Amino acid sequence: MASISSEARKQILEICDRYVDERTPLMMILSDIQKEYGYIPLEVQEIVSEKTGISVAEIYGVVTFYSFFSLQPKGKYIIGCCLGTACYVKGAQQVVDKFSELLSIQPGQTSEDGLFTLDALRCIGACGIAPAVSINGKVYPKMSVSDVPGIIEEYRKMAG
Repeated sequence: MASISSEARKQILEICDRYVDERTPLMMILSDIQKEYGYIPLEVQEIVSEKTGISVAEIYGVVTFYSFFSLQPKGKYIIGCCLGTACYVKGAQQVVDKFSELLSIQPGQTSEDGLFTLDALRCIGACGIAPAVSINGKVYPKMSVSDVPGIIEEYRKMAG
């Protein structure tokens, strides 16, 4: 979405219009935009600001505060590696490092082919099966470094 097409601009304005009667519409607007496009770049924030009268600074603050919003496009497969205490003490950092190494990206980045985004998460509530990794909602329990290459390969094959 490097430069917003007139069609995308129109759709963003329609999303804003859905919540015109709400007292505090920003979270709903941003959530719909995130669902539709996968991220919320500055250019989109400016369009929302023009339409709603909410400052770009406030919009940017919300987008950067909540982890489910993104300023960058996400990959087709979002790998969430839990680094909560239970996962961390059972080797989660080494699992993250292996994903990083094999995909040539750091947490918060997306692979060049657009397939994978790697996220380091604080806790996914799966402490009993630590270390845990989720990929697009599917949870992988008791992950080890040796599991990582096979999982990446599995998703590469699915991507075709």
